[in-house]
Amino acid sequence: MKINKEGYLIIGTTGVICVAIWMLVYLFIDTPIAIMWIMAALLFVFWFFVAAFFREPRRVQIHDSELIFSPCDGRVVVTEVVSDDEYVKGEMMQISIFMSVTNVHINWMPVKGVVEYFKHHHGRFLVAWHPKSSTENERTTTVVRLDDGRQVLIRQIAGFVARRIVSYMKPGTAVEQNSVMGFIKFGSRVDILIPKDSELFVEIGDPVIGSQTPIARLKRKE
Repeated sequence: MKINKEGYLIIGTTGVICVAIWMLVYLFIDTPIAIMWIMAALLFVFWFFVAAFFREPRRVQIHDSELIFSPCDGRVVVTEVVSDDEYVKGEMMQISIFMSVTNVHINWMPVKGVVEYFKHHHGRFLVAWHPKSSTENERTTTVVRLDDGRQVLIRQIAGFVARRIVSYMKPGTAVEQNSVMGFIKFGSRVDILIPKDSELFVEIGDPVIGSQTPIARLKRKE
């Protein structure tokens, strides 16, 4: 299992803490050996669970300029037309995907284009499915301009548990479809805002796989 670089420090620190706890109990508390073995097993399971948060699966990188792919693993929780007031300044179709603690937490770029805008917003840590989390929570906003001039907005949103967002996006950078764009530690939510006349492929409740599941098709320009 390959581990994403964002997890190295946390996994290492967690491992040291688990070993330290076991050693302290072993050295200073008179505990039966059977209990010590059980404790060791539980600490290992906890450490492995933390390590699994940062797993990085191998996935085929798909390229199709008409399709918009899911930016993350998870389940669709919102599909609605919204008005973006931050950058695009117009109505767009929003698709929101909730990432649970058991999902892969890497985020992928759903389209090909050039990063036109990026901003990190400090904010609250409401639960990720809260309607106001898109505008009030800690988040990043990335806007990509496609080759035909249309724009797609991707928003990484921190939640109640996930309080660390990592983005590799920089304005002016060309990005490939389904390349890695960032990471949200311990799950949360990703919103993607696309042209509202796009053909939607998903409904609320549908599971999606990041970089693999097409969630919409762009309408062809005449």
